[in-house]
Amino acid sequence: MRFPTWRSVAAASGCALLLCACQTLRPKPPHLDVPDQPAPAAPAPRPAPPPATKVVEVPVKQSCVPKAFPRAPRYPDTDQALRDAGGAADRYQLMAAGRVLRERRLSELEKLVEGCR
Repeated sequence: MRFPTWRSVAAASGCALLLCACQTLRPKPPHLDVPDQPAPAAPAPRPAPPPATKVVEVPVKQSCVPKAFPRAPRYPDTDQALRDAGGAADRYQLMAAGRVLRERRLSELEKLVEGCR
């Protein structure tokens, strides 16, 4: 059996000394003579604000023309009817009849347009 040499004894004692020195380097809590005070009470939670909602009004397209509004009449003074007319008097009568129908239709349409504005 061999006895440890002085080097191994010195190494072991150096390691022990280093371990003890490391233990003393830990930070220590500060020493206060003041007793611990209770933590301040948390403020009451605020009620959640209502969710922000935006009301977007989308205009609904409504037709100004009633469903019962009649379609345009067949006007008697078409190009073909004027060519086929026998004479100037016949053409004049066709144009006069077409004008009367157009004036009636225009007055009805003007009333509807005023209602839409």
